[in-house]
Amino acid sequence: MPRTAVAVRHVPFEDLGILGPLLTQHGYQTRYVDAGIDPIAEPELVDADLLVVLGGPIGVGDVARYPFLADEIQALGGRLALERPTLGVCLGAQLVARALGAQVTSTGQVEIGYAPLTLTRAGEESVLGALGDVPVLHWHGDQFTIPAGARHLAQTPGFPYQAFEWGNAVLGLQFHLEADHSQLERWLIGHAHELAAHRLDPHTLRAAAQRHGPDLAVRSRRVFHAWLDQVVVVSR
Repeated sequence: MPRTAVAVRHVPFEDLGILGPLLTQHGYQTRYVDAGIDPIAEPELVDADLLVVLGGPIGVGDVARYPFLADEIQALGGRLALERPTLGVCLGAQLVARALGAQVTSTGQVEIGYAPLTLTRAGEESVLGALGDVPVLHWHGDQFTIPAGARHLAQTPGFPYQAFEWGNAVLGLQFHLEADHSQLERWLIGHAHELAAHRLDPHTLRAAAQRHGPDLAVRSRRVFHAWLDQVVVVSR
């Protein structure tokens, strides 16, 4: 039987991107759960062979205004207790970190655009080692601390906690390896207010996507292929 993958999506344009076809190649049937529209059913999120929690323009601190975030954290807690394969991206990584007991806070600044990571020793030895020094897409203002028992994988000058691995099947990424650079215009439209508020020029981001996107896509696919192979071994 095909394995099942559930992707929790918070805004339509922040989807699985280049990861979607890779999941199909690895034998997964993928279903989206649109947070705030579809019910966050804990059994569905816990029982899926793979769970991906995607990004969005809200934060863990917005639980009172967006109560479904509490449902996501609760479901993640149940899933993580079973150490089931889970990938969190940006907001998703922050929700995973919170479910593991880590702090998630606003930094008072944003990191938006393409910039390289500095990998820790653990990061170099992880699936992220395939990235090398290629610039990745950042789009966030909050950050998590590294959960207890997790391995700290990456940092940037303004954001010391960019990625973590908990066990061998849970990966949290503050940045966006899944984003398809050829579809970045949807991000520029959807986040137009945020870009204007921080006086960030969409032309700069377009140019950076054209310059770095193709190489990043190749390396990101290597990362995801390696991680999907890893979690299949773990889940056996």
